[in-house]
Amino acid sequence: MNDAHTMVKSKSDDLAEMPFGCLLNVAFSSFRIHTSCMEAENHTEASQFLLLGLSDDPKLQPLLCGVFLCMYLFTVLGNLLIIVAIIYDSHLHTAMYFFLSNLSFIEICFTSTTVPKMLVNVQAQSKDISYIGCLIQVYFVMIFAGMDSFLLTVMAYDRYVAICQPLYYMVIMNPRFCGILVLISWLIIFWVSLLHILLMRRLTFCVGTEIPHFFCELTQILKVACSDTHINNIVLNVATALLGVIPLTGILFSYSRIVASVMRISSAGGKYKAFSTCGSHLSVVSLFYVTGLGVHLSSALTHSSLQNSIASVMYTVVTPMLNPFIYSLRNKDMKGALRRLFNLVTSCL
Repeated sequence: MNDAHTMVKSKSDDLAEMPFGCLLNVAFSSFRIHTSCMEAENHTEASQFLLLGLSDDPKLQPLLCGVFLCMYLFTVLGNLLIIVAIIYDSHLHTAMYFFLSNLSFIEICFTSTTVPKMLVNVQAQSKDISYIGCLIQVYFVMIFAGMDSFLLTVMAYDRYVAICQPLYYMVIMNPRFCGILVLISWLIIFWVSLLHILLMRRLTFCVGTEIPHFFCELTQILKVACSDTHINNIVLNVATALLGVIPLTGILFSYSRIVASVMRISSAGGKYKAFSTCGSHLSVVSLFYVTGLGVHLSSALTHSSLQNSIASVMYTVVTPMLNPFIYSLRNKDMKGALRRLFNLVTSCL
């Protein structure tokens, strides 16, 4: 006891003999150590995030739930109907409708990645999403959005071959080549999305992080991260430029050649027939890229979470829901296949 008392007293005497500047340095060092410990406690491994959704008003929650449930059911049933019609009708076993069936499948998956979780949260009056669940949602949203872009590009190339090189269409767009195009698209977007997820894993997040959105979107996740996101933003901008600009350039190039080829047709009826085969695809391309551009601009230019969410609703929910209506109303072959499918179902009943 005497030895311990002597040691404490000697240390106190040493501190007392220190100059005032040295004492300040010691105190500041202790404060920095304490602060860094507090930061380590408040920063991730965050086990969950909070999705703020579209509105905090309890009165609007049932309305939002009903609207999004109806939109989700229309999306799934409409796109599923297109897939079944293409499989059932042998007249639609061509490259164009092979790509369309893949697009419909992607639209179902795209919407199913975001809307069901939102509906569950609204119904349970909860805003929680686990950290792993958020990573999974980000991953699949990027995959299906990228596949949308790739498939629309491949479909534009298919229309180019059909109109500009009709004699070689069946040779060029054979089933093996079509399958390879879709497979390459899956592989590219798989690895790009995986790269984003691996970069996200190195980020830290504060406990109780709030995401001002109805699903985990990569740009929103990067905004709320507590660590440096410089590398993530660079990779995101490069990937957006490559996976957005290159497919769009391919689509514009294909249609420039189509327009040039159609303008050489002398009869008005021939021009109308050629352009009518592209009408549905052009409508879907316009809808997809306009809404996608709206999401990108709203995220970059405005800090309003409501505007970002509305733009994302148009991109992730409304566009997949409208695609079946566009293809079924503007495409004679699809309308005929759906009519024959309905006749078959009603005859069985």
